[in-house]
Amino acid sequence: MANHKSAEKRIRQTLKRTERNRYYRTRIKNIVRALREAIEANDLPKAQECFKVANKDLHKFVSKGILSKNSAARKVSRLNATLKKFAIKAA
Repeated sequence: MANHKSAEKRIRQTLKRTERNRYYRTRIKNIVRALREAIEANDLPKAQECFKVANKDLHKFVSKGILSKNSAARKVSRLNATLKKFAIKAA
């Protein structure tokens, strides 16, 4: 257990941040999974809608400091490439 006031505050801050980061990590996984499931279900309109949501949310997480700019750009780029490949195959 903490012996100093500052250590007690650090524990409180760490718990709060851990909970917040867990929420955002789960949200990112769910966003990506929704897009991949739409592609696997051969649902192009839903996949395109999921990509819009993913792009918007991932960049929003950058502004909140949850993701780095490059991580978000990499994830969006890979999702876009997957979506384009599916759209060409579906057409």
